[in-house]
Amino acid sequence: MTNVAIIGYGYWGPNLVRNFNAVDNCKVKWVSDLRQPRLDLISKQYPGIGVTTDVEDIFSDAGVDAVIIATPVQTHYPLALKALQAGKHVLLEKPMTPSVAEADELGALASEKGLVLMVDHTFLYTGAVQKIKELIDSKEIGEIEYFDSTRINLGLFQQDVNVLWDLAPHDISILFHLVKERPVSVCATGVSHTPNGIENIAYLTVNYNVPKIAHFNCSWTSPVKLRTILIGGSKKMVLFDDVEPSEKVKVYDTGYNVTNDEEKRKLLIDYRTGDIFVPKLAQKEALFGMATDFIQAVRTGSEPLSNWQLGRDVVALLEAAQESIKDKGREVKVNA
Repeated sequence: MTNVAIIGYGYWGPNLVRNFNAVDNCKVKWVSDLRQPRLDLISKQYPGIGVTTDVEDIFSDAGVDAVIIATPVQTHYPLALKALQAGKHVLLEKPMTPSVAEADELGALASEKGLVLMVDHTFLYTGAVQKIKELIDSKEIGEIEYFDSTRINLGLFQQDVNVLWDLAPHDISILFHLVKERPVSVCATGVSHTPNGIENIAYLTVNYNVPKIAHFNCSWTSPVKLRTILIGGSKKMVLFDDVEPSEKVKVYDTGYNVTNDEEKRKLLIDYRTGDIFVPKLAQKEALFGMATDFIQAVRTGSEPLSNWQLGRDVVALLEAAQESIKDKGREVKVNA
């Protein structure tokens, strides 16, 4: 039996408890939160789970094998550091840490101690993203030329991080999962409409050393909720619409060919519009897949799909984007 403890019982906490309890031979032993009413709720729903407002109860319990940290990002590093020092495997909610330096330090410590350090980028475990990965790996859509993400809604204004740190990690993790090349630089702009100066609308462009580009549009102030990713391949194009209840992925047999008319000294573009294909997706809860992957890694030492290096790369991109925003869109190199 693998015993886990969950630190933080906010919006995501109930989902974590439910899914880790559903994993075979896994038990949620502790839940910690600073708010007693949240712990009272746990005690009512899951009387067998221990509750505490003091995380030291978790770190000092030799019966706890792994710790899941679902707290504000500024607390991730100190909590994960204590857990690793106590010999516990660690799963961090996204984003991993507020800085690359902290992510690298945690990764080095986990490696030194032979412990699993993983980040919960849940979208990698969805049937939609797994199907898109399959299409890319099989070369069905050709070489990826662009990745265009829109994640906007009239959402909760965060008090500690801007809209990129809040919303973009989902789609940045998908980008890194699907595209083998790593970015070299970013340009980002954003604006704040609140007195705290935290950007509630932001645009991020990711640059490569190859003919490829990625773009992210994030907003907490949109009248409509959009969760879309467009992926352009040299053969076909893919639309991932996460708001769509059933047909989340559509493959368009659409593209163009370019020829050079040297006699007329101009490029000739030949467009192609073909069928639209809606692939069948695996019907499973992504969070359960993530929880299963983490527990499997804890038990066997296997490399999880959403490993700490991926989490670190997401933070590196966000850190560069933050620097670019504060410098009015200046191109900033990514800390690879």
